[in-house]
Amino acid sequence: MQSMAKKVMIYSMVGLMQVGLFATVVEASPRGDGPPQYEHEQQRDHHKAWERERNHKIHEENIRHEREMKRRPFESRREWRERQRHENERHERAIHRIMEHRDWHRW
Repeated sequence: MQSMAKKVMIYSMVGLMQVGLFATVVEASPRGDGPPQYEHEQQRDHHKAWERERNHKIHEENIRHEREMKRRPFESRREWRERQRHENERHERAIHRIMEHRDWHRW
């Protein structure tokens, strides 16, 4: 009978130790708290919306650039080349400004 009592006592203590160990592991593990995850999702959604807006601005600028690069009926070849040169410079600055805003927005 004493050996049976010893076994019960030992198995009970082992069981309690396992429960205690499991409890500390659960406490130490990172929990999925609501607000940080929600905040992360909100930031991701905001970033996606900003990316869509940026892509839309680039698309509009490219359409405007294509339209401005075409020769107009009243222009001489020299005037057209000069306007193209100015337009290319303006287009590069505009795209650069849009992309700079992207880098600024991330930080």
